Amino acid sequence: MSISTFKNLKIWLIALSVILVIAGLSIYRYSNNQSQQDVLKIGISPPYAELLRSVADEVKAQGIHVELIEFSDWQAPNVAVQNGDIDANFFQQSVFLANAVRETGYNLHAFAKGSGSHVGLYSKKYQSLDQIPNQAKVVVPNDPVNLSRGLTLLARAGLLSVKDVNNELTTLQDITSNPKQLKLIEVEGPQTAHAYNEADLIMGFPHYLKMAKVADPNSALFIDPVDKKYAILFVTRKDYQDENQKLAVFVKTFQNSAKVREILNKDFGQSMWFEGWK
Repeated sequence: MSISTFKNLKIWLIALSVILVIAGLSIYRYSNNQSQQDVLKIGISPPYAELLRSVADEVKAQGIHVELIEFSDWQAPNVAVQNGDIDANFFQQSVFLANAVRETGYNLHAFAKGSGSHVGLYSKKYQSLDQIPNQAKVVVPNDPVNLSRGLTLLARAGLLSVKDVNNELTTLQDITSNPKQLKLIEVEGPQTAHAYNEADLIMGFPHYLKMAKVADPNSALFIDPVDKKYAILFVTRKDYQDENQKLAVFVKTFQNSAKVREILNKDFGQSMWFEGWK
């Protein structure tokens, strides 16, 4: 082989190697993008982690891969859906969603309904509402929707009065009578459970009470009635395209899973949750 022929062959081999590397990178990027598109990303609050993880395990057999992203607050999950960082979230009910959209202008809507739960009034110190003393310290959530739900619950329990128990955004200014001069203390919703040991009375969410290991959700002195508007929603952007029906299959599995019911009974209490989709 001549020197010139050898040089040409070497140049050709180098060029071929470069082409193969570029092709390999292109294939890798394409495959990686495709795999990312095949992943269903759902944002959740920590209390729903085990619940939705069980559904993710079930749909895996149908070729649907789910990534659950936990958020510690009640604003970030909607920001993530609005920005397209995740496909959906599961942490809020319809009144909360409507208020969030009203405040932010986000292009979000309910894709489907999940389970809902009661909220209740709980006390470590007292065994009945009649025992609640004057100027008792009562802890309620500080976000507008759940503050309203808490004030309505107190009104239905006969501890105070508000202008309209059907108002979904009742505020402290809507209290018309407070005969026991209750001292209302506002904290973030998940933190109400942690106030159980110090406060005289709290509005408690059953799943947060379970997580904090402070009280049996069934020990409420008073609970609210079933109201389907408080069912937790699967929320997406209005323009969300459910490729290959991944989210639809996930929702259907959630609504029909025996494992889901088992976990809800364990995490919320058998009588403390309801099917929002029926």
